Amino acid sequence: MNSKVTLVLRILLGLILVIFGANKFYPFMPAPTEMSEGAMSFMGALGKSGYMFPLIGGVEVIVGLLLLLKKWVPFALILLAPVAVNMVLFHLVLEPGSIAPALAVFVINAILIYANWDKFKTLFN
Repeated sequence: MNSKVTLVLRILLGLILVIFGANKFYPFMPAPTEMSEGAMSFMGALGKSGYMFPLIGGVEVIVGLLLLLKKWVPFALILLAPVAVNMVLFHLVLEPGSIAPALAVFVINAILIYANWDKFKTLFN
């Protein structure tokens, strides 16, 4: 895969993750005002449990920084994979109208995993 394309995608994904992960700790972007009842309940439960903000937000910031700094990129991509899948599933089930950003994170992550596939081959032998 073209190294310039992967560089741009890696930086874009890193920025997205750092910005949205940091927003979970220090909200500087407005929260969506219209969400389904199920989505609100789910997000409320994640927030009250302490799962959403320190854990998911922390993973997003750490993975984003690793991607931006080009450190442990394969590890960062694998760490992000379940988060990206859950983003897409949340939007598919509870908020299908706003799936585009989650789908973008998932697709960029998948492209970058494919671009780094030689680092993952030994996992699947």
